[in-house]
Amino acid sequence: MPYSPERPRRIRVQRDGPLLVEGPVEVVGEDGEVTVSRRFTVAVCTCRRTRMPPWCDTSHRCRTKLDAVDEVDEVDEVDDTP
Repeated sequence: MPYSPERPRRIRVQRDGPLLVEGPVEVVGEDGEVTVSRRFTVAVCTCRRTRMPPWCDTSHRCRTKLDAVDEVDEVDEVDDTP
């Protein structure tokens, strides 16, 4: 259902995915740049891997569970020398 003054705008949060926002929307970036989309629903990137910020280009799908395990292993490797 599209946005109307009688109803708040709906944002759907997805684990390991983008924010799905009912459009149209204006997104203001850190640098103050305003990006507009008039689509019915837009996907706003939360992983910062997208090549077309602020919109999601599904780059988050390229991250595998193996990548996440490697990151944990790197954190666990601590130099114990005094």
